Amino acid sequence: MVLVLAILACAGAAYRFDLGHRWFGTGDPDPDTAPAAVEPPEGLELPPLTRPASVADPLPQAGTLSPEKVRRAVDRFLRDRDLGKSVHAVVAGMDGGPPALSFGADPGMPASTTKLLTATAALDTLGPDHTFETTVVGGGADRIVLVGGGDPFLARRPESSGWPHGADVTSLARRTAAALHQRGRGKVRVGYDDSLFTGPAVNPKWPRSYVPDGVVSPITALWVDEGVDASGFSRVADPSADAAAEFVRDLERSGIRVVGKPAPEHAGRGAPVLARATSAPLSQIVEQVLSVSDNEGAEVLARHVGLAVSGKGSSAAGADAVLSTLRRLGVHTDGATVYDGSGLSRKDRIDPDTLVDVLRVASSQNHPDLRPVVTGLPVAGFTGSLALRFDDAPVPGRGHVRAKTGTLTGVSALAGVATDLDGVPLVFALIADRVKLRDTLDARDALDDLAAALGSCHCAA
Repeated sequence: MVLVLAILACAGAAYRFDLGHRWFGTGDPDPDTAPAAVEPPEGLELPPLTRPASVADPLPQAGTLSPEKVRRAVDRFLRDRDLGKSVHAVVAGMDGGPPALSFGADPGMPASTTKLLTATAALDTLGPDHTFETTVVGGGADRIVLVGGGDPFLARRPESSGWPHGADVTSLARRTAAALHQRGRGKVRVGYDDSLFTGPAVNPKWPRSYVPDGVVSPITALWVDEGVDASGFSRVADPSADAAAEFVRDLERSGIRVVGKPAPEHAGRGAPVLARATSAPLSQIVEQVLSVSDNEGAEVLARHVGLAVSGKGSSAAGADAVLSTLRRLGVHTDGATVYDGSGLSRKDRIDPDTLVDVLRVASSQNHPDLRPVVTGLPVAGFTGSLALRFDDAPVPGRGHVRAKTGTLTGVSALAGVATDLDGVPLVFALIADRVKLRDTLDARDALDDLAAALGSCHCAA
């Protein structure tokens, strides 16, 4: 009886899983799993297979731009009077070679296109997966210390973190409270340590009005919401103290009694870590900094480059380290004078060739870790600082161009990548740094028109 049941079970399995056909080649081939094995019906004659003709001409090799065609596409835009009397422009193929267009002489005031240099150097020195940690360590029998790790996007609360999703002090305080309760401690004093960065928090090469007018926050290694206060409408004078006060409030909400006010102090070397909050990866931070032209984020990244290269976290060390990193990558930096990571300094000077080289290196298959520099570029007419631009261009520009913007009083800049109508990818850098105040918006539109012309021309050699 057992043998009969076994035979029936095997027969059922063979039927259920088509084992007869798989093992012994019995039955017809299944058109779903083996369509090529199904014979055509009798009497049906099929024509022999032939190689289909191409539906389009093959694309030219990347980088084969015609200087004459490039010049013809952009000449009238380059000479737009709204751009003023100081215009610098370079257009080149993606894969190297001499520029197809070089217009203007001497380095120009780059404004926020400087962030391309900072982002590239940060990715190269730290790596795209690098994260920044804000920690809470033991500071003695009754003390704990909040230690800033230079997280540019450390948020006040989880819901305020936005994108990229990273760390916040509310969650950090809750984890700290849980660790203290576990150790039987319900009362502490709190200190805070922002000593990772050195030098002045306000760059001496910036106009003195920038911080009082709320253009930028003082740059520290410990802050929440980039030094913007809880209302979201103004900046705090001391971002580190504000972050510590927010941490204390959250700690008390979690059942820990805090004695006194938080005070600055250095955390002891090797102090035990009670809790930590980890940032988003650097690749996402870079994309956001470039997309929305985040000044504070870029300044923090520059200081991290300084720490990685020279062990110094000042703005001056960061600027020097960014340039030395780019030179090591083969970027042309002759004539470059950089004092910060964001381009807020009106003393910064960068040759458009340098911006083009940075974009070429970041686009290269030899440097995949630098790709967030390109993927972070705003898309014309769609994302970031270009979301509301390119709408009045005389030629189609929306979606054809990705570029980093740069704007200061009297300065308008644009540096990025495009693909022309022949499928040729190209890089460009455009700087107009003597724009009359009344022409500010018109100059911006003229640069949009110029970049759109590159994305909609037949510029292949």
